[in-house]
Amino acid sequence: MRVDRQGLSEGDPTLDAEAVETAAFVLALRAKGYRDKAVLGAMERVPRNLFAPRRFADLSRSDVALPLPYGQTMSAPTTVAAMLVALALEEGMAVYEVGTGSGYVSALLARLGGVVESVERIEALCDAAALRLGQLDVAASIGLGHGDGLLPRRNRERFPRMLVNGALPAFPDTLLERLAPGGRLVGALTVDGFPRLAVVEKNEEGVTTRRLGTSLRIAPLVMR
Repeated sequence: MRVDRQGLSEGDPTLDAEAVETAAFVLALRAKGYRDKAVLGAMERVPRNLFAPRRFADLSRSDVALPLPYGQTMSAPTTVAAMLVALALEEGMAVYEVGTGSGYVSALLARLGGVVESVERIEALCDAAALRLGQLDVAASIGLGHGDGLLPRRNRERFPRMLVNGALPAFPDTLLERLAPGGRLVGALTVDGFPRLAVVEKNEEGVTTRRLGTSLRIAPLVMR
């Protein structure tokens, strides 16, 4: 974990308190049924408080969604954990992320070993995320871009993993086309008015299948 700890020395009570809060944060996730060691390890090592708005820093290790500027939302940790477990990201895999937001999930994806391409439609959020991510040792594994991640792209690169940070009524074909054969896309679909975890897999012949999972506390993805 690379955060600014200037002036704090080993044994400093501030560091001890931070370690206790982080341990409690991870234990709370375990108590709610999240046992994936890689995901828990990433969430332990990426400081959510670095990405949370300062006025909500005291809530950064609570299982609550936090408001971001421009009407955006930082999803609750259990929502993030559910999506990351479903994604099953493997070391060295390229992953395309729609909706950078604060950059927290981008950092987690990189900590899990992913090579991340993340796109954010609000330029100010993209710039702020870049500043935060620059404080971590995973920054080199993350490429940030400003734009609409659902629109067709000029390049034809396909990704074995894709993550959508927001609920949609349906995944557009322009997005599914970017999923590589044998790949997996994780996001949320609004069903009967409520968002549910959704996983799309594409077989080697290019045929996609979709399955729905648990309800998620996740905001709608803002679309143009």
